[in-house]
Amino acid sequence: MRRSEKEVKDIHEIESILKRAIICRIGLCDGNIPYIVPMNYGYKDNCIYLHSAKEGRKIDIIRENPNVCFEVETDIKLVHGGDIACKWGMKFVSVIGHGKARIIEDRNQKEKALAILMEQYTEKNFIFQDKEVDAVSIIEVFIEEMSCKKSGY
Repeated sequence: MRRSEKEVKDIHEIESILKRAIICRIGLCDGNIPYIVPMNYGYKDNCIYLHSAKEGRKIDIIRENPNVCFEVETDIKLVHGGDIACKWGMKFVSVIGHGKARIIEDRNQKEKALAILMEQYTEKNFIFQDKEVDAVSIIEVFIEEMSCKKSGY
């Protein structure tokens, strides 16, 4: 990271950001064309879990190339700079990483991933019907590396 004073290295703080953020953007490469998708997600044990329709462009891309990039951000605040444009800015914390994606096929693993996903947004435990589980694909991204930036805080 170029601005080392903005880098966050504490894994507990990084995981806290991953648990607080609301949207995860995953970057995929469709041949030589980049493709980015904002998604709901869940984070646990160095993995990001995403749910998706069973068919579609991102599923096709992941089957061809499991390498993904992801990004989340939170604590976003506009910094007002009055009449001086260069005094304006943005406060935020973000995590960017890379990993390998796989489509989870096993029903028990899919249910566990869905529970992690729901836990991201609620503190409730859910029971998933077979029909619901069968209707979605679950993407697991094993995180190989990540970095965290805190700007303005």
